[in-house]
Amino acid sequence: MIYKQKFYYLTKTPLSAEGPKDVEVIGRADDSNQFPELFTKYEELRSHAFNEDNLYSIVRADDIYDLVRTGTEKEAKELAFENAEPEIVTNLQHRVMQKNDKNAAAILKEIHQIEA
Repeated sequence: MIYKQKFYYLTKTPLSAEGPKDVEVIGRADDSNQFPELFTKYEELRSHAFNEDNLYSIVRADDIYDLVRTGTEKEAKELAFENAEPEIVTNLQHRVMQKNDKNAAAILKEIHQIEA
């Protein structure tokens, strides 16, 4: 077995992301001592998406933030996009249904091949 060192990456995926290339790595924890600070930053960035019951609501998110554990920045971007894609679609569909958001409808159609 080959040992591969893994790190925690804090990532930001915009709702308009077309692929891993659009994911931004905001921070990285190299060891368990750095993780609490990274996690605190993660919670702060996501705080706007909590509803009045203090539950995370994907439809309130402006960007998708994620903590992923992997070996490289490239792998982190790929994993973050894979994790975010269903949430992005849900968020965009909600924007189309609730606010008749033309931009969200265009992103759904052009990027995700979903008619809204």
